[in-house]
Amino acid sequence: MNAFTAVFLFALFVATATQLWLSVRQVRHVREHRSRVPSAFAESVTLAEHQKAADYTISKQYFGWVEISAGVVILLAWTLGGGLGWIDQLWRSAGYSDLLTGTAVILSVMLISAAIDIPASLYRTFVLEARFGFNQSTPAVFAADLFKGLLLALLIGVPVVMLILWLMESAGQWWWLYAWLAMTLFTLLLSWAFPKFIAPLFNKFKPLEQGEMLQRIEALLQRSGFNSQGVFVMDGSRRSSHGNAYFTGFGKSKRIVFFDTLLKQLTAPQVEAVLAHELGHFKHKHIIKGMLLSTGMMLIGFAILAWLMKHPWFYAGLGVEASSIYMALILFVMVSPAFTFFMTPLMSWVSRKHEFEADAFAVEQTGSEELSSALVGLFRENAGTLTPDPLHSAFHDSHPPAAIRIAQLSQAHHN
Repeated sequence: MNAFTAVFLFALFVATATQLWLSVRQVRHVREHRSRVPSAFAESVTLAEHQKAADYTISKQYFGWVEISAGVVILLAWTLGGGLGWIDQLWRSAGYSDLLTGTAVILSVMLISAAIDIPASLYRTFVLEARFGFNQSTPAVFAADLFKGLLLALLIGVPVVMLILWLMESAGQWWWLYAWLAMTLFTLLLSWAFPKFIAPLFNKFKPLEQGEMLQRIEALLQRSGFNSQGVFVMDGSRRSSHGNAYFTGFGKSKRIVFFDTLLKQLTAPQVEAVLAHELGHFKHKHIIKGMLLSTGMMLIGFAILAWLMKHPWFYAGLGVEASSIYMALILFVMVSPAFTFFMTPLMSWVSRKHEFEADAFAVEQTGSEELSSALVGLFRENAGTLTPDPLHSAFHDSHPPAAIRIAQLSQAHHN
């Protein structure tokens, strides 16, 4: 056995075993606390609502076991099972140039992977989400989303893939630096284009109507010094009853978007508090920090790829006989999650730190009571568990657990 094969299998086993172990902990912890609402939420969450959230969380974890296990089988089939090598030989026999062959191989893998994921998406949407009353989508909407997403991926993905492969082939030993720069510029362009051209392909957006809510929001934006192209309502209810809000865009194109479901679930003061929290991310430059972190990690990734692609053991160790720049790129993207899994808790910690900072800003702007009640309402309406396993939460939760977050807001209120 190739030494790198052993290293890969060990990393994959440890990452997978850890994921499953954390998931089992989550199920056990949530089930043990299912019979009683935590005292901090006893007046705002009913036992039936608490148990629904517990059952929803457990069901998602059960399905997660299937997805994790299937993901390992599929990854091994692509690599050591020879799937990638078979597709590579198929396209090589067509006699195209290396650039066209590489693009065709990558797109083939992407399309097959997307097709493999369809059953899981169908189950998640029409069985799991529907069982708990969240799904609002229809087969027609699902199919349209799938078609538009595929078409968009091809229109955007083909030029990007060809550019990266061309740089890998033609830009010399520093190709990875040029590729990183190209991907960084592409990410910025996509951030600018998303609210104007991409998001409207999937959802309808309309300006928030005049009224108390808009007045509160405009006043908050003015005293926070935040300029945007407007406040919009998105028809999130077309697909799900989950509520949410987000910033989108870059520079002068940024805008504020509320799901219509969120506006139905919360009062005007609560919506103002939620927006104040989102503005906290802007004020603390969390979006910029996140982009710097992701581009920094991408730079490191390209540098590692540039080193790995020079070594035959990298290809042979992952079941590929014929080395090529495009196969190096595919293999790196496929197997790197097994080696970077244990960075997950660090990234989650950074995200939770940002959430606490955004909460503190919101308290300064609107007080803690409205934000606290809004968060409880969102946990209740979205069936978010109030009793996650602490270790599972430390690994996977980008937001602090409800009990800790509400306790901090309560402390801020009394201070």
